[in-house]
Amino acid sequence: MSFTVAIDGPAAAGKGTISRALAAAFGFAHLDTGLLYRAVGAKGGDPVQAALSLTPQDLARDDLRSLAAGQAASRVAVIPEVRAALTAFQRRFATQEPGAVLDGRDIGTVICPDARVKLYVTASPAVRAHRRWLEVGGDAAQVLAEVIERDQRDMTRAEAPLRPAADAVVIDTSDLTIDQAIALATQVIRQRL
Repeated sequence: MSFTVAIDGPAAAGKGTISRALAAAFGFAHLDTGLLYRAVGAKGGDPVQAALSLTPQDLARDDLRSLAAGQAASRVAVIPEVRAALTAFQRRFATQEPGAVLDGRDIGTVICPDARVKLYVTASPAVRAHRRWLEVGGDAAQVLAEVIERDQRDMTRAEAPLRPAADAVVIDTSDLTIDQAIALATQVIRQRL
């Protein structure tokens, strides 16, 4: 049976960095599920059709890390038919041997509720906005406003709102270095292996 690690949390909390490090350390496959939604949003047109026709090339687009793609992802993620189209893909991915690390917004609560490890990686909105601003630049106040707006949308959507699973280990990266956050997550996985 494969070992699934579900990592959830808001934008720019560090879940992608932690997920990639864990996948590499344990030899697991990695899926940034946000890329699926970013790719659907970036494709434009009918979001449901975009989700149904998603290809590996769509996930390799250069513009998927932009603020615009993140906002588009958050908008299409509230559409139940889009979520349904991408859920099966994610669940198949999670069954890979010897294991898989999936990061997103609803992995531990909806996609993989039986994951062996569930982490909720978070940080304060100000810290996350600063990290995002370092990545993409622009007006710092606008980046903070967009982070807060996205949190609100993700946490209050009717379908699979962003929240920690009841059995998730919460890692607040506000005052942690990358190495410290990865070490904490690694320790949790080693305890469950």
